[in-house]
Amino acid sequence: MRILMLALATFIIHFCFTLDADEKEQWNMREQFLDDLVNAVPDILKSQDRESGRFGTQPWTCQDQNVIFPLAAAWAVEDGANPYFHSADLLEAIMSGGDALTDAQDAEGMWTFRKKDNSTWGQIFMPWTYSRWIRAYLLIRDAMPENRKAKWEKGLLLGFEGISKSCLGSVHNIPTHHAMSLYCAGMVFNRPDWKRQAAEFMARVISAQSSSGWWSEHSGPVVSYNFVYTDAIGVYFSLSGDESVLPALARAAAFHSNFTYPNGSCVETIDERNPYHASIQIGNVGFTMTPEGRGYLSRQCRLLMAVQPRFSADYCASMLLYGRTGETIPPASSREDASFVLGNNEAKVIRRGPWFVCLSAYIAEPSPSRWIQDRQSFLSVYHDKIGLIIGGGNTKLQPFFSNFTVGDPSLLRHTPGDANPDFAPKGDLIYTPDNARIADGDALLLRYGAHDCKIGISIPDAENLLITCEVAGAMDKPVEAHLPLMKLDGIVKSAGKAELKLDDKEISMDVGGADASFEFGGVGISAPVGSRLVWPKLPHNPYKRDGSADISSARAVLCLPFSTGRTKNEVRLRISAQ
Repeated sequence: MRILMLALATFIIHFCFTLDADEKEQWNMREQFLDDLVNAVPDILKSQDRESGRFGTQPWTCQDQNVIFPLAAAWAVEDGANPYFHSADLLEAIMSGGDALTDAQDAEGMWTFRKKDNSTWGQIFMPWTYSRWIRAYLLIRDAMPENRKAKWEKGLLLGFEGISKSCLGSVHNIPTHHAMSLYCAGMVFNRPDWKRQAAEFMARVISAQSSSGWWSEHSGPVVSYNFVYTDAIGVYFSLSGDESVLPALARAAAFHSNFTYPNGSCVETIDERNPYHASIQIGNVGFTMTPEGRGYLSRQCRLLMAVQPRFSADYCASMLLYGRTGETIPPASSREDASFVLGNNEAKVIRRGPWFVCLSAYIAEPSPSRWIQDRQSFLSVYHDKIGLIIGGGNTKLQPFFSNFTVGDPSLLRHTPGDANPDFAPKGDLIYTPDNARIADGDALLLRYGAHDCKIGISIPDAENLLITCEVAGAMDKPVEAHLPLMKLDGIVKSAGKAELKLDDKEISMDVGGADASFEFGGVGISAPVGSRLVWPKLPHNPYKRDGSADISSARAVLCLPFSTGRTKNEVRLRISAQ
């Protein structure tokens, strides 16, 4: 075995893993991507109304036209296995699709941001649509008749003049995507000023990346949107050849290699924006540019192909046009017994056999923005047989998702229907810590006002895991630990009692003591006397104006109270050996 250390000039992440010489592989899925793209074309074409040029279902949104990009890729890729190469019918469908975008533009080049529930969010230079429109034009423009080119160019120039003037402000995931497409527009329309503006913005994006491989939009990683950055940077590199971005792509690949669960989903514990999603995040073009990224892609794509036979047409088009092939370095998530500390003790992942644990020390003052979640949940526990058991990520207006609360949790709650809530607690409640740090012995130290709290993890074997929650300090207010449980299934099996179905009814049940352990989704859970299980605890949904969340996103929460006589609570998780 030999040790491989990922390193680049500005690479500050350090982690090691072992690799047999015969485990090296080459990343090259071009045949798969081409086959999937070709197979997707008929259904895309069937969704088009040829009279208006619009694709998709009603109500129509500008993003329905994003499919002109994969169609243009199918038209442009010359390969004996591609029957759509330079197809006249396909070219007409693409041109009609772009015509529909020009017809729907307002005087400034924007479209109405409409969602499929027919709600609208005002006018926007939709980044995902403009980037696909300009990239489709780059592919087909030489085959377009002059009158169609003129119509497209009028609409595209109108939009990109607006993007150049108003959309490249602060570093954020959407402006980064805009910068990539503006560079492409600079190539198409011979605008060196646009190319220069885009390159300068990308340099700012690279400078804004943490040395640990992530971008932030408030405080700490924004894990899910990290992929928007890497995708935009990867396409930009393919178009520009600007090698200054490669170290950032390698850092991002290493970061995701560590903070990906064994099932391929993103670790949500450190994410400031998004809760847990069980979907497999397969990466994008940006990951193809480095051996680290290609190793991540190889594993993620294999996981996806085990449950989903084909890749999306948009993904295939991007990979075929901009992706690179080459040698891979296997990701950290493929290891079975290891631990990794991110940055300066900012977060830790622990992989012991089938167990995967994340401890986060990222904290922040609660933001008044509905998009930035409160830093309140610092532990996630995953098992290969079960999936995610404890955690699920952060939210707002829900102190029961906080690992510790000092004071009355009822002082912070969402008022149904309130579209402009005050996200600060009312009264004397502390639900986010003032300080946090990773400690020796797989532990996390948190300080809530005058109270020092601790979460410790012990993994004796493949079936058992112990969580210890402790508190120190004068308890002149109620202090409680919370372990949010993912809804593994809808049934709680309590010792000596009938099965309890979790539906929309509120439940608060005693589950503590030697004779009161319970089972939830194949996990046996034992907790001290006085512990209770509460259901349903709903998150605040920032993607709905009123913040409402349905029962499918609810969590059951194991509540562990403290008192002067009890400053430690220990919870045992047991996985069936069968």
